[in-house]
Amino acid sequence: MEVVLRKVEEFRFRIIAKDSGESALQELESNKDINLIIMDYFLPGLNGFDTAKEIFHRNYRIPVIFLTVNRDMNIAIEAMKLGVADYILKEDLNNAFFVQTILGVLHKQKLLRELSELEVKKKRLEALQEMIIAIASEVSQPLNAMKRILDLLDDEGMDEKNLRYLNLMKDNVSRIERKMEKLQNLKDDKTVQYIKDIKMIDLS
Repeated sequence: MEVVLRKVEEFRFRIIAKDSGESALQELESNKDINLIIMDYFLPGLNGFDTAKEIFHRNYRIPVIFLTVNRDMNIAIEAMKLGVADYILKEDLNNAFFVQTILGVLHKQKLLRELSELEVKKKRLEALQEMIIAIASEVSQPLNAMKRILDLLDDEGMDEKNLRYLNLMKDNVSRIERKMEKLQNLKDDKTVQYIKDIKMIDLS
């Protein structure tokens, strides 16, 4: 299997070989960079089914491909019901079907991950829009009152210092209005990383 995969030009595979289901589970606990599991159905100790069940039970979101010499379709069907991504006979290792199966499973996993990210963004946007409606209703009244007060202030006869403060307040009110307008018209998830676990909405 290593010889076949190292011949693939489109991708560079890093292969970690384990001789049992137990040792594979130990590897998964410490190694978060695994993208695919190719597993023999017949294993010492935990067999392929039991190992796969444990992988899915622990919520590892890593596709599993069964590899076996057994042509029994019942095994294939049970494996697929379990959640295994695909099923390959060992006699197919040396042909293009093996590599195509692996690349197909990896591509499907990438699409599923992208779809999941889109769902998360959609839900976050919906939550943001609900929050924005609440914020807008709280901010609009005092903001409008502040605008009326500033409009009533007569800048004629003001000294330079007070005039500078007045213009600064007007600029800040206008800036808040622009940000609120951007918030209310938010159509995309603009959440970005700020500091460590803190995120912010980019309205620039």
